[in-house]
Amino acid sequence: MVAISATDSQATGKTGIVTAKDLSGKLAILADAAKYDASCASSGSRRESRGGLGSTEGMGICHSYTPDGRCVSLLKILLTNYCVFDCQYCVNRISSDTPRARFSVNEVVRLTMDFYRRNYIEGLFLSSGIIQSSDYTMEQMLDVARTLRERESFRGYIHLKTIPGASDDLIHQAGTYADRLSVNIELPTEADLKRLAPEKKRPELEQSMNQIKVKRDEHVRDQKAGFKHAGKFVPAGQSTQMIVGATDTSDRQILDTSSHLYQTHAMRRVYYSAFSPIPHADSRLPGKSPPLVREHRLYQADWLIRFYGFDAAELTTAESANLDLQMDPKLAWALRHRDRFPVDVNLAEREMLLRVPGIGSRGVKRILQTRRHHQIRDEDLAAMGIVYKKARPFLITADRNAGPLSLDSPSLQRQFRPPQRQLHLFDDDPSADDGTSSRLEVLP
Repeated sequence: MVAISATDSQATGKTGIVTAKDLSGKLAILADAAKYDASCASSGSRRESRGGLGSTEGMGICHSYTPDGRCVSLLKILLTNYCVFDCQYCVNRISSDTPRARFSVNEVVRLTMDFYRRNYIEGLFLSSGIIQSSDYTMEQMLDVARTLRERESFRGYIHLKTIPGASDDLIHQAGTYADRLSVNIELPTEADLKRLAPEKKRPELEQSMNQIKVKRDEHVRDQKAGFKHAGKFVPAGQSTQMIVGATDTSDRQILDTSSHLYQTHAMRRVYYSAFSPIPHADSRLPGKSPPLVREHRLYQADWLIRFYGFDAAELTTAESANLDLQMDPKLAWALRHRDRFPVDVNLAEREMLLRVPGIGSRGVKRILQTRRHHQIRDEDLAAMGIVYKKARPFLITADRNAGPLSLDSPSLQRQFRPPQRQLHLFDDDPSADDGTSSRLEVLP
């Protein structure tokens, strides 16, 4: 049995008994506790393997996903699931009666190296509850990263969650060892935080994000200026995560927050995690998770904002502040702006082609290359990777004009909706959760 220190016991309000008796027991608890964190992608790192063990690139790395689609290719664990905070949506909050455990620094290092040598993982994703203080917890996590890099010569991917309120110096040191740092924004709005996690302050969270951005900018400038001492600082950038569906905050507000974070703090990614009900939860929390398709639609909208030139405000309306769950955001936008279509595939600007449903960025690139040589006909679209059925009503080609009649047709929107099915009495259907009745509608 592992006993926590008297100081930790005081900080956590517990009596010093840890339920996990051995390393595997602690691993079971702390890996399970980390499953709620969605921000574990390893994209963006270029750390070389030369002179050490492991790599963030190349072959031979194991990848696997949980049934709900979350990435587990990294060893994704918490240092501890004790926490002095009492965030109502978190299973690890101080008032929770969940089994507790805590790794030592050397235990995390040992697990990482053993799993990497067995090709189970490609790196480490380490987060933690807050024990004693933000600086104390951050020091523990920093020790893990430092030991892996300096003692074990580990060159694999390391993603550290930054503890809100940790000192500037600790964040700076962590950034020199980690490929990515992240600070969870937790909930979409400041009002949501005040309601469910009053101990966490939005300005403090954004201050930590800003510290990372400023230091990363400094390192990038020094590297461009040729200063060899500049080294690396979070080469994969920073990311954040917000919980969706714990409050009634609309998708419009969620996307506004994401846009702000991308523009202000140069986020590499904003991750959306559908709220998961927890035992003995606060009565202000919903009893069920939101439909997972909502999380999916938010990721699609996020992608449109980052790579397709959409503004967050374009993807929803004042009348309907949530994304349509039955069709992707780009198609829904096109159907609301039929006056801007059809566009001529042989003449349209790149920016407008990116807004045509069924055409991705690669498809636009192929269109621009192909039309330098000849006029694009209907039969060419599928060969260029265009989703013909979806794009057809919105495009004019050299041999076909979709014409205004098809775009004005009332049935156009219905033809893109998924087929209806008859529900059974005990179906656990998402429409039962969100109150929509659209699946019960009769198809024309």
